[in-house]
Amino acid sequence: MEMKLEKATSNDAKSIFDMQLNAFQPLLEKYKDYDTNPVNESIERVITRINHPSGGFYKIIVDRTLVGAICIFGEKDEQFWISPMFIDLNYQGKGIAQNAMKLLEEMFPQATSWELATILEEKRNCYLYEKMGYSQTGVTKKINDNTTLVYYKKLAKQ
Repeated sequence: MEMKLEKATSNDAKSIFDMQLNAFQPLLEKYKDYDTNPVNESIERVITRINHPSGGFYKIIVDRTLVGAICIFGEKDEQFWISPMFIDLNYQGKGIAQNAMKLLEEMFPQATSWELATILEEKRNCYLYEKMGYSQTGVTKKINDNTTLVYYKKLAKQ
């Protein structure tokens, strides 16, 4: 499996937007997190993320096929925030997210830390991040009766 990350452009907005909707729809149905779920974001929000001056979307490409995307933002070009990251439903469970995060870290060797938030009730996501060296910060945010966001941080190896 050949995998790479490629910086998205505005021309990729529709593909990323459609994939984001498909990837997050099952979570919306499960958790009813209408105010925070990326399904309810506009394509304009995706375009804004693509063109953000201190970050952007990176397409996750496996064997020349777009299978997901990961968005990062840098603070002072050293502290990075990941949100959102998603993999097409047909490609989940194949180690792609883990490999994408490794590639991302290699692309930004100047990073001192990486941060993200995920749904606490999604144990597979929590397991992935913890396996990758992320630790819970102790900060949580209750979204509704079904959903709690948990925040993670990883200090980069210098």
